[in-house]
Amino acid sequence: MATKVIPTKANLLQTKASLEFAKKGYDLLDKKRTVLIKEMMDLNKKAAEIQNKIVVEFAKTYRALEDATITMGTESIFEVSKAVPIEDDYEVKFRSVMGVELPKVKYEEKERRAEYSFHRTTSAFDEASIDLHGVKYLIYELAEVENSVFKLAQEIKKTQKRANALDKIQIPKYTKIVKEIENILQEKEREDFFRLKKVKDKKNRK
Repeated sequence: MATKVIPTKANLLQTKASLEFAKKGYDLLDKKRTVLIKEMMDLNKKAAEIQNKIVVEFAKTYRALEDATITMGTESIFEVSKAVPIEDDYEVKFRSVMGVELPKVKYEEKERRAEYSFHRTTSAFDEASIDLHGVKYLIYELAEVENSVFKLAQEIKKTQKRANALDKIQIPKYTKIVKEIENILQEKEREDFFRLKKVKDKKNRK
């Protein structure tokens, strides 16, 4: 027998159990893959929406900054910008989706307050400063979503590989072994049956 498994009833039961386990494993991996793909598609859609918002906000901010540059000059803008804090505090937490740890950026969205003297700036600069403050939170959100999409894509790839191994290798292998053992045992039962029948016939003739 090509499987090199001794054709006994015990081995048949053990192989059937392995086959059933492999099928259940495949079903679970298939469900996991479906959930992960749906989650990734939802996040891809969200990422596209955030990117569009960022493009619009940056364009608006750039126009305001251009106006400020014309009225204030680049040196004045550079000096005022030194008073602006680099970033607010944030914390990265995680949520689990089918065992995949996805990042969640936690932050307190604060109202923009000027860190500089208004008499040194123009309304265009103030507008650009406020707009950039809002864009910062969009960037936090985009980083969270894109990182999650990357992690989901990696996990989907691994899940697909494991599912394929079960579907294309393990399940067919165990199915073949079960069939071969069953065929051999059935053949053996037929031989035993005919052998017993011959023995009985001989006894009856006596």
